[in-house]
Amino acid sequence: MKKNLRIVSAAAAALLAVAPVAASAVSVNAADNTTVNATNSTSDYSHINLGGSDVTKYVANVNPSFTLNAALRKNNDNTNANAQAVAAGSLTGSVTANVGGVTATANLVNGNHGAANVKVTAVQGGTVVYDGTDADHVVSNFNAVVAGQKYSVVVNKVGFNFGANNAGKEVTLALPKNVDVKFSAAESGWTVGNDGKTLKGKLDNNGTVNNIQLTETVTAFDASNTNAVVFYNIATGQQVKSGNTMVLADYNGQLNVNSILQAINSNFTAFQRITTPNNSEQNGSENQNKFDTPKVVTTVDEIKDQLEKAGIKVNAADNFTAPHSFTVTVKATSNVNGKSAELPVTFTVANVAEPTVASQTKTIMHNAYYYKEDGTTRANNDKAKRYESVTVAMSTKKIGDKNFYEVIKDGKATGMYINADNIDGTERTLKHNAYVYKTSKKRANKVVLKKGDKVVTYGGTYTFKNGKQYYKINNNTEKTYVKASNF
Repeated sequence: MKKNLRIVSAAAAALLAVAPVAASAVSVNAADNTTVNATNSTSDYSHINLGGSDVTKYVANVNPSFTLNAALRKNNDNTNANAQAVAAGSLTGSVTANVGGVTATANLVNGNHGAANVKVTAVQGGTVVYDGTDADHVVSNFNAVVAGQKYSVVVNKVGFNFGANNAGKEVTLALPKNVDVKFSAAESGWTVGNDGKTLKGKLDNNGTVNNIQLTETVTAFDASNTNAVVFYNIATGQQVKSGNTMVLADYNGQLNVNSILQAINSNFTAFQRITTPNNSEQNGSENQNKFDTPKVVTTVDEIKDQLEKAGIKVNAADNFTAPHSFTVTVKATSNVNGKSAELPVTFTVANVAEPTVASQTKTIMHNAYYYKEDGTTRANNDKAKRYESVTVAMSTKKIGDKNFYEVIKDGKATGMYINADNIDGTERTLKHNAYVYKTSKKRANKVVLKKGDKVVTYGGTYTFKNGKQYYKINNNTEKTYVKASNF
């Protein structure tokens, strides 16, 4: 039964077309103790390719994530090492690398090219759960995994490919500080930081680094516990699916990413029942004695990525110029069963004014409806009546094949839109000479519009008493219409 790694990249599929070089991490899911081949194949599927990002501008953030499930034991006695195992445990996970906004992931999944170069050992007692480092003597003993106990996961032969354009460049690889994971070895010429959280060195002539070893301590999950993680507002004691909080920027209008994370932890907490279905399962009930408080696992670097994607630039000291409001999503993960919950938190910066939107006043030339941002759903039952003034954004927005103006009120965008054709009109070319009418029987003036003239019409057509359709022309409140059949 062969098991190994294949790469699934979160970046464009084109990233994988480059010769792979990067994270050797394997899925080890043992339902039995079958010996497996632990060697790497000649076709190396064990590396992360970051597509040649400019590593001189960024620290490459490396985020290992492993899940070790305990063996299922008789009578759900999963924390008792002496209880009979009825199903073996399993190890899954991934190593994700991010640099310059490009992310790639090496997933721990079953493959066709041998077993994982991974070793899993109990922290207490030293029991070897899995050892794929020796191709001829692979150990697979997942029946021994006990829920709640800690295990050391050592992943060998990790490497990264930053592209040939980054050949010879100095690189810093960084691990998250809030996870018990370290660089435990590296190839010659690379230096591991004192805390094991950084690895510095020079890429080779191909822009790659290999033979990195990662060590992470994980707690075995109890797969029989299906209780969910839920968030609560600390002040109100109410369960929440989203949150709001207020913060103050400093005198320079700056906020720090660390303070954002602290504010979330001060206002919200996660709960999870740790009892099993056999003793009154109740997801996240705060008023029970048997509950756990899963910690927020979202890192400062992950929050920085969220802010950057929202167009908020963060400097090297993790400071950023505070907008009036912004949203950050955090995740809490259970140490009991690995379940997670996410909480989007909207921050209002009290001492930063809400920006005003530049606007202009326009005259509505044709009755119109207000629409939502999709341009098809009516925002309300109100109508924008012709010849009324309306305050709108300085430019139109293309929605589908039409142009719309967003309505602005008190300097703020409303999310309501008016078809620009009802305000600016549409230029049309006459196919025939045409009169300008006031009613179906009376002309508005003695003007005769000539074939080939360009005329601006406003909104849709009106149907007059004679059953014919007319367009409103001229940017005024006078009754000036031209038969639609002349265009």
